[in-house]
Amino acid sequence: MLKSALLLGASGLVGRHCLHLLLEDQTYGKVITFVRTPINLQHPKLEQHIVDFDHLDKYAHLTKVNEVFCCLGTTIKKAGSQEAFRKVDFTYPVEIAKIAAQNGVEQFSIITALGANPKSSVFYNRVKGKVEEAIAKLSFKTINIFRPSLLLGKREERRIREKIGELLLHGLKPFLVGPLRKYRAIEASVVAAAMVQVARKNLQGIKIFESDQIPQV
Repeated sequence: MLKSALLLGASGLVGRHCLHLLLEDQTYGKVITFVRTPINLQHPKLEQHIVDFDHLDKYAHLTKVNEVFCCLGTTIKKAGSQEAFRKVDFTYPVEIAKIAAQNGVEQFSIITALGANPKSSVFYNRVKGKVEEAIAKLSFKTINIFRPSLLLGKREERRIREKIGELLLHGLKPFLVGPLRKYRAIEASVVAAAMVQVARKNLQGIKIFESDQIPQV
């Protein structure tokens, strides 16, 4: 029996790759996306739904799938404030996770970030840690958490700070070995491939994949 999947963040750096992989994967018969604006892509398996993320309960019937892939994420600069950032990176993922769990979805996969920790003094890492913590309390058979370092790939918008970070990490790459290996930048396509590959394994419990582990799954 073919599986169905719900993908959030399909227009993002990792989400775009994840969408194409799910559509190409013969184990999935239907892929639903929640988007703010339509994606310029047509496929027999693809169902696009323009949704109001502030009222996700209206779309609860669309979350009756086998698996959810959450690739939502923004930056404080793009969001405009810490509050707006928290809404995208915490509120929306947790709300959709709660609805999905209530509808019997068995597997939930989410991208957070390297250094995610609910007790971190760094706001970004603290929000990422809290979203992990909140979702871990829900009744999924499987929760897959991916914590990538700086993501590499072609973005729709320019992010100067991330470009500088990419250049710095590239120069430091020869020194990032052993325990420091997880700080190496990672291709978004690699993260997406890992998400789909891990989902196919039907693991049980809460699984956390640090950045250096992601290419090895």
